[in-house]
Amino acid sequence: MAIQERYTHGHHESVLRSHAWRTVENSAAYLIPHLAEGASVLDVGSGPGTITIDLARRVSPGRVVGIDASAEVVAQASALAAENGVTNVTFAVGDAYALDFADDTFDIVHAHQILQHVADPVAALREFRRVLKPGGIVAARDVDWGGTIWAPLLPGLSDWMTANQAIHRSNGGEPFAGRSLKRWALEAGFDAVESSASIWCFSSDEERQWWGESWSVRVLESSFATHAIESGIASLAELQAISAAWLDWVKAEDGWYAMPHGEIIARAS
Repeated sequence: MAIQERYTHGHHESVLRSHAWRTVENSAAYLIPHLAEGASVLDVGSGPGTITIDLARRVSPGRVVGIDASAEVVAQASALAAENGVTNVTFAVGDAYALDFADDTFDIVHAHQILQHVADPVAALREFRRVLKPGGIVAARDVDWGGTIWAPLLPGLSDWMTANQAIHRSNGGEPFAGRSLKRWALEAGFDAVESSASIWCFSSDEERQWWGESWSVRVLESSFATHAIESGIASLAELQAISAAWLDWVKAEDGWYAMPHGEIIARAS
């Protein structure tokens, strides 16, 4: 029986707050050389819309569309675009496996931290390819949770990573997506795939407070907690210990955390 895929983190405020930090510069720098004035862009899994709106500014007057599975998040992203006066972007509810667009519609299809959450990333990439114009590109970036490293080596954070990877797989996703992107794109039929990597690093007092406090809440109050308990991966007491470990990490002067990401630029003839 196929695994029913579910979004591991959900759309809790603690999750959206961490997503709102994202920009093209810190989350899609590998794509910048390909962003041309007038280009049409589809952003799959656009979330709160910060990357999408940044893309729209960079390709203006090109058309940018952001889609997300959550109607609530789509409404928030639309409001953010209006608040910032960005008029060449729209947001809609959409399905990565069944895009509501004709063949050959977009110059670029972008997906950030999306393919790690889907049960069939190759099928999603084939659908991205379908809506590309001839000569267009698919740009995808995903963390590889198998390469994430931190200091100090708090046992609670090791327990968090074990639970995090197990929850991803229980929900139908792949926590090692970063290293798999190139293979998935080739399996999806792309003719040429350029692959690269980049790292998020959180170390300063401000960065540790933002990232660590966000996770201390997320492990207890977001869908992460629901999935962990329902699947038997972690008990409430274990999640409380993980939350406390994140707060200990925030307080540690030598606290340091790095997240590696795989990236692809995929082309099809």
